[in-house]
Amino acid sequence: MAAYYTWSKTVEIDGICKTRALPGYHDEPLKGDRKGQRSVRLNKAYRVIYEETESGNVILIGVQEVNKHEY
Repeated sequence: MAAYYTWSKTVEIDGICKTRALPGYHDEPLKGDRKGQRSVRLNKAYRVIYEETESGNVILIGVQEVNKHEY
């Protein structure tokens, strides 16, 4: 999926903090069972759910799933 590739490359090049600030991704924290995870809209139908882990000065991004969002 091209949108996922674009998002992951942007995170790799610019970092998650700058990528999170881009309004098109609608990066937001999740609640309930997914507390501690974040969601990014790749397009109208798909989103990626990820977690951040800090390891020293490095932020590791662990993608939990890419799914079709039901509206």
